[in-house]
Amino acid sequence: MNILVVDVGGTHVKILASGKEAPPKFVSGPNLTPTRMVSGVKQLAAEWQYDGVTIGYPGPVIRGRIAAEPHNLGAGWLGFDFQAEFGCPVRLINDAAMQALGSYEGGRMLFIGLGTGLGSALILDGIVQPTELAHLPYKKATFEDYVGLRGLKRLGRKKWRNCVMDVVARLIAALEPEDVVLGGGNVKELKELPPGCRAGTNAAAFRGGFRLWEQPNSTTPAFPPTVNPPAAGQS
Repeated sequence: MNILVVDVGGTHVKILASGKEAPPKFVSGPNLTPTRMVSGVKQLAAEWQYDGVTIGYPGPVIRGRIAAEPHNLGAGWLGFDFQAEFGCPVRLINDAAMQALGSYEGGRMLFIGLGTGLGSALILDGIVQPTELAHLPYKKATFEDYVGLRGLKRLGRKKWRNCVMDVVARLIAALEPEDVVLGGGNVKELKELPPGCRAGTNAAAFRGGFRLWEQPNSTTPAFPPTVNPPAAGQS
C-alpha cells in the first residue's frame, strides 16, 4: 500500500507519502481546525497517490478515535470523520506514540517529545502505551508549561535546559525505562542530552506512521507493537 503520513504539530503539519523523501509542511497553530488541516494536506499531496492515511494527533487517541480536543490547536477534532474527508482508510494515533513507534529498537523505551507541547509514550516489550504526562503538576504549573515551547520562550534557553534535565530525570526515575528517546523540534535547543538519552530523528514520526500499516488486515498497529488506550485516570 502507498501510505500518506500526516504529523500534526502545534506549529506545523508535516506530511510524507510512501516513496517520497522530503516532507513538505504548512503552518498549524491555535486556529487550525480539522477541516483546515485536511484541506492543507490535500493541497500539498495533490500529485501523490496513496491508499491509506496515518494521522499523528497531538492529544489522546483511544482505540483509534480522538478522545479529547487538542490543547494547542483549534476546535472540532472530536468526532471528525477523517475517512470520509480523505476518501480512504485512515488510522489515528497519538503523535508522540507515532514517533515512539518509529524510534523503537526493543525492550522498555520511554519517548519524550520536546515540541510546542510535551509529548510522551512508552513501549513495553513491543506494546505501545500512549501517556499524557504533559499536564501533570510541576512546580507552579505543569511539565508542559516548563519544558514545552511556552516554557522555552518564558524562561530562556539556560533555565529551560535545566528544567528539561530535571523533568527527564524525574520521568526516568518513575518509569524505569531501558532506553530513552528525546524527539521533537526543540531537541536542537539542548547543548547536551540528559544522561541515558538518545536523540530521535526527524524521520521517526513518518517511520512510525508507515509501520501502522505493516499488517494491513489488522485494526491495531503491528510493528510488532499494539497500541493500548491510556490507563484509567489518564486524559
